[in-house]
Amino acid sequence: MAAVCQVTGAVPGFGHNISHSHRRTKRRFDPNVQKKTYYVPSLRRNVTLNVSAKGIKVIDARGIDAVVRDIQARGVKL
Repeated sequence: MAAVCQVTGAVPGFGHNISHSHRRTKRRFDPNVQKKTYYVPSLRRNVTLNVSAKGIKVIDARGIDAVVRDIQARGVKL
């Protein structure tokens, strides 16, 4: 599963691990992406989304109907 949030668009960040001797190796900071299923009344069906923890909070604040409408306006098929 790609580490991309369908609601907020959060993608992985990149940086370095720094050891005690200060050697640097590449690393990746993944967002906290989870697969969640929501019932969308306007579509009359369940929709499964890959959402980050912040995306879940956005859905709680704005409502699933408004969020799904925005996702569909971007051209993402649900």
